[in-house]
Amino acid sequence: MASLLLDLLTPAYIPFVISFVVMLGIGLIEAVGLGLGHIDVHPDVTGDADADGATLLDWLGLGEMPVLIWLTALLACFTLLGLATQQVAAAWLGAPLSPAIAAVGAGVGGLILNTYVSSGLARILPGLETTAITSDELLRLRGTVLEGTARRGRPARAKVVDRFGQAHYVMIEPHEDSDTIAQGETALLVRHEGSLFFALPDVSQLRAS
Repeated sequence: MASLLLDLLTPAYIPFVISFVVMLGIGLIEAVGLGLGHIDVHPDVTGDADADGATLLDWLGLGEMPVLIWLTALLACFTLLGLATQQVAAAWLGAPLSPAIAAVGAGVGGLILNTYVSSGLARILPGLETTAITSDELLRLRGTVLEGTARRGRPARAKVVDRFGQAHYVMIEPHEDSDTIAQGETALLVRHEGSLFFALPDVSQLRAS
């Protein structure tokens, strides 16, 4: 164990040490909840690329769980394969491989291994599968403007809470040219163009004004 810890300080192991540190950082972000609030975890693919894009995402396992959890699993696979490769190379060849060669090999192997790891995690923890949503699933939900006033051509930042209780932070504009949505007011998301959402102010607020 002491020998391995010393090896980790050498250049041959640097890519995998960095990967491990990043993995711990992402795990910490997930633990404190700062990783929530992202949309398009399953990217919207349109046109002729829809089937191929969906197939690639499914093969990689990215379509089965939130992207940060998928990335954490990928980094874990990369780190473990990299460390194992360098240890085996040192035992058989007398020295570890160059960091670049080892990183490429561990990267390819990590992607392949992670497809099985992701599928296994999705079966063991089925709740992961349902918390990743697309932009379309935010439609017909209400968002609250956090700062500024949303006008046509001048979007404002709003908070939307999905059916899983996750908060999403999006930019919104009024659906109608004449409407405005002030800070603290809520509005119904009715359509989106990319990451920009268009919303209708709540009727109760319009009456009150």
